[in-house]
Amino acid sequence: MNFSSDHFLYRWLPALFFIVSATIFPAHAQEKFWVVLKDKKGVAFDPYQYFDAKAIERRQLQGLPLSDETDKPLNPAYVLKIAQLTDSVSGSSRWLNAVACFATPEQVKALRQQVFVKEILPFRQQAAVLANFPVDKEKSLSRKELKILRNQTASLGAADFSARGLDGKGVRVAVLDAGFRGVDSEAGFEHLRRNKQILKTWDFVKRREYAYDYSTHGTMVLSCIGGRMGENNVGLATGAEFLLARTERMHSERYSEEEHWLAAMEWADQNGADIINSSLGYTYNRYFPEQMDGRTSFVARAANLAARKGILVVNANGNDGSNKTWKILGTPADADSVLAVGGIDPEDLMHVDFSSFGPTATKKMKPNVSAFGVVIAVGPNGSEQTQGTSFASPLVAGFAACAWQSNRQLSNMQLFRQIEQSGHLYPYFDYAHGFGVPQARRFLGETVQEAEPTIAFERTGNQLTILIKPRFLPQVSPDSIQKAFTGNAPYALPVDFPTPDYVYYHLVNPKGYLDKYFVVKPGKEAEVATLNLAYLKPGSQVRVYYRGYTGTFTY
Repeated sequence: MNFSSDHFLYRWLPALFFIVSATIFPAHAQEKFWVVLKDKKGVAFDPYQYFDAKAIERRQLQGLPLSDETDKPLNPAYVLKIAQLTDSVSGSSRWLNAVACFATPEQVKALRQQVFVKEILPFRQQAAVLANFPVDKEKSLSRKELKILRNQTASLGAADFSARGLDGKGVRVAVLDAGFRGVDSEAGFEHLRRNKQILKTWDFVKRREYAYDYSTHGTMVLSCIGGRMGENNVGLATGAEFLLARTERMHSERYSEEEHWLAAMEWADQNGADIINSSLGYTYNRYFPEQMDGRTSFVARAANLAARKGILVVNANGNDGSNKTWKILGTPADADSVLAVGGIDPEDLMHVDFSSFGPTATKKMKPNVSAFGVVIAVGPNGSEQTQGTSFASPLVAGFAACAWQSNRQLSNMQLFRQIEQSGHLYPYFDYAHGFGVPQARRFLGETVQEAEPTIAFERTGNQLTILIKPRFLPQVSPDSIQKAFTGNAPYALPVDFPTPDYVYYHLVNPKGYLDKYFVVKPGKEAEVATLNLAYLKPGSQVRVYYRGYTGTFTY
């Protein structure tokens, strides 16, 4: 729901609650539903009155229409009729043309008989899962933690963006989360307050402007986009503008989180967001794995709609990688047009165990890219070490703001694809790392030299051997990365962030899906692996990435 003064429900919800108050049924008889409407007949709409100028500008820059049918408000007569027939109306979605309401089974039957009702869908129960694990609260950082702080942005090419003066200025980022306690007082956000970079806030749970209380999760997430810690940037986009939306009531209300998330998406669009970061997801207890298809959940549908309106949606891939009963990503990370972000371990730069795996139920590749899943963030007590794809996602959102600042002529989906292509593993991908960690230099007009072949394939009958060419045997060992974090080296690794010499390879079936994928720590011998081709179907491929080069063998 949009809470601007021109919105029907904002003006009339109190009256609607009064109308139905006398007919409330016992709590056990009530359930919550989305009533999806057939049309928006007779509804007038002026985009110049509804949208912030930045929202108009976004559409114009990308050659999009100023509005479409999904932007129009709901037909007020339909909403009033639903309110009269049900226990209460709690909200609505312009984009989905739907009303959220509590109703008894008898009332649902009456709703189904209305000619303007398309379908009635039950609300999914269970709160969203915030994609993080709290770790340690620190007053001062250890040497190891200082290295993590520096390298969570250095791994993305912070020095390259900084050298070009790119800090996200002119790009507007909306953050949808569970609360922002301390953002109005913590030193890590003083630059945002001083420069008035936080443009608007809204608490969709309490229906009020003030959002600086309850959870600190959004506080830490925001810091990973644009926070500072002394002379260190916690995130890359310290110059961006921000919209902060509280959408989650943790550990209590079982119904409304998705409703709030939808409302916040529409609010962010109305107020000119270029990028939306969402560090939460909906998984088991609400959905089955086969429903992680990018189409089933309302939040996935809304995320794809946001992309149609020129917004880049960045979402955490999830923290169920170690969960034996789930393991895969949540929604809305499953949506095709959502840039889903997985987590890597800062000590070895490989998939961190808790980061959820792809693909989607329809075999779409997820995550799209990765970033540090263990970070140093700004919390209400100063610096905090924490972990989760909750913080990998905003690191990439900050990256996206700087990348978009470098070329404002890009559409959101062009930016999406270029972020994928900037991944350090590209064109290799897998369902743990995506295309790897995005690299700033790919957006700065620098000529990227084609890598010299580092591996070779040797076939003998049905045996295929992957070999490292002798002069490309390991130089930076995975162990050296961990030693750099724990030894007495300077607080930061070199500007040219070293990556260990892992060999990544996957088996692609003729349909383009991955059957298997592997990461190998090479030793002194040239042979990496030997594969039995008898298990592959004609048209299958073996793709190998090593030290900047990707080689492909087609069977």
